[in-house]
Amino acid sequence: MKNYILLFSLIGLFISCAPNCEVATNGFGPYEGQTVFMGSDSSVDVVKEIDAAWVKRDYDALKALISDGGNFTFSDGLVVNTGEEFASKVEEDYQKSLDDGQEWGWNIDYAFSVKPRGSDDPAATNQDGEWVNAQFTGQDGVYIEWYQIVDGKLVSWFSAKNPGTQE
Repeated sequence: MKNYILLFSLIGLFISCAPNCEVATNGFGPYEGQTVFMGSDSSVDVVKEIDAAWVKRDYDALKALISDGGNFTFSDGLVVNTGEEFASKVEEDYQKSLDDGQEWGWNIDYAFSVKPRGSDDPAATNQDGEWVNAQFTGQDGVYIEWYQIVDGKLVSWFSAKNPGTQE
């Protein structure tokens, strides 16, 4: 009987707190009043789809996941703005890897999603959708990437490369 009372007391506590409890944030954003919240698995799933299309060089699938008019920065500094340009750069990198005798492929080490919120500044476009941070390890180094996912599509992306290997 004591266990039932304890169980119902805990359930009551969680129910009474749910509508009034603040969602935890961590960190801050570049705009006044902006904080960072954990994002959703759906944004990470989009990154997984992008990664699967990329590794298979399925450019139709890749382009379908990329919003034209975005801002996509490759680790060599090249910036492209459309799915077509993105796919062309991926193919160029693939051909270069063949020429260099490198195996095409990589391991995804981790991915998580966050979402900056709270700023009223109209310049705070980073509040659109969610951001996924992911790390990939390939034969030529380690890549840290940020993906801005809005309505299931990539709208902004940045890749940085460490030519060393992950230990």
